[in-house]
Amino acid sequence: MTVAAERIDRLENLARAAAKAGDEDRAREYVRLARRIAERNRLTLPRTFRRFTCDECDTYLVPGENARVRLQRGHVVITCSCGAHARYPYDT
Repeated sequence: MTVAAERIDRLENLARAAAKAGDEDRAREYVRLARRIAERNRLTLPRTFRRFTCDECDTYLVPGENARVRLQRGHVVITCSCGAHARYPYDT
């Protein structure tokens, strides 16, 4: 694991902790920093990071607080509090 990948992993943990503590601005900064590191080093973000961040407003999503999660036929729909939707497939 490279230094950049370790830093992205650490920033994901910090963003999760900040979002659960209610500090959304700090969590948003951690998400933006992790995305910038991934771009500069040509890395893909981990799946959990991609699934729990909003692409529109860079918020770390916490289901029930700032995100709504719904199951539909063959996919999960996650709606951010800003109104953005994300759809991910799943197998039954």
